[in-house]
Amino acid sequence: MQIFGKILGGFFGFLFGGFFGAALGIFIGHQFDKAKRMASSGFTFQTGGASQTERQAEFFHAAFAVMGHIAKAKGQVTAQEIQLASMMMDRMNLSGEQKKEAQEAFREGKENDFPLRETLQKIRSITGGRYDLLQFFLELQIASAIADGDIHPSERDILHIVAEELGFSAAQLEKRLKMQEAAFRFQRSGGFSGQGGSQQNHGQWQQASSADQLKDAYNLLGINEDADAKTIKRAHRKLMNEHHPDKLVAKGLPPEMMEMAKEKAQEIQGAYDLIKKAKGIK
Repeated sequence: MQIFGKILGGFFGFLFGGFFGAALGIFIGHQFDKAKRMASSGFTFQTGGASQTERQAEFFHAAFAVMGHIAKAKGQVTAQEIQLASMMMDRMNLSGEQKKEAQEAFREGKENDFPLRETLQKIRSITGGRYDLLQFFLELQIASAIADGDIHPSERDILHIVAEELGFSAAQLEKRLKMQEAAFRFQRSGGFSGQGGSQQNHGQWQQASSADQLKDAYNLLGINEDADAKTIKRAHRKLMNEHHPDKLVAKGLPPEMMEMAKEKAQEIQGAYDLIKKAKGIK
């Protein structure tokens, strides 16, 4: 509890203005303590600069521009890669104007002089360095790169630059690559159904039919297969907290990307349900 400001304000207020001065001093001190408490909790006042809507628009534009840059990493962008980008736009349920903006950003990212590092530094700045938003941005790029079933060495090199500029280590990137690759395999094997932007309820994970599916579920949660119930629950709780769609949007995620956030949360929940069933965890 912050009381230093109230004590100091009351003392000097009484010294110079008696009882009424003390009351005024305590009030001013209370405001000081309140501001200090909010600052220590990570709260920052918005005193100018871009609005929330403008920051979300920049996040949205940069996300698709970086996707385009990663797609160009292998050389010429193929028709398949353009189709995969369009599929991701469809999963977000983008309107005609929003889709046009995403396509323009994607083309911008393909240019040879695209300022990748500067763009990423700006994203880190406009998000205020919020870990979960930066993590979502990175995971979105990984999902885009792996959408064709494989990550080219050149794409991996750029993903390392993306991770570095967003504040993630090489080890953290490799862990997320492993998690996303596991999610991709599980979806392709039929372990997760209901993928798509129009999905209204949680996707249903089918019963594990092979050891590979269960292994992918563990990798998706980022835990070992011999993890105990406490470790499994803690990993699930941490990931769900980091990927909660409403929390992400409240912190600045563009509303257009909420469907992608929902899908990620469904993947995490599905993997957890599968592991719980396999281990008999209540």
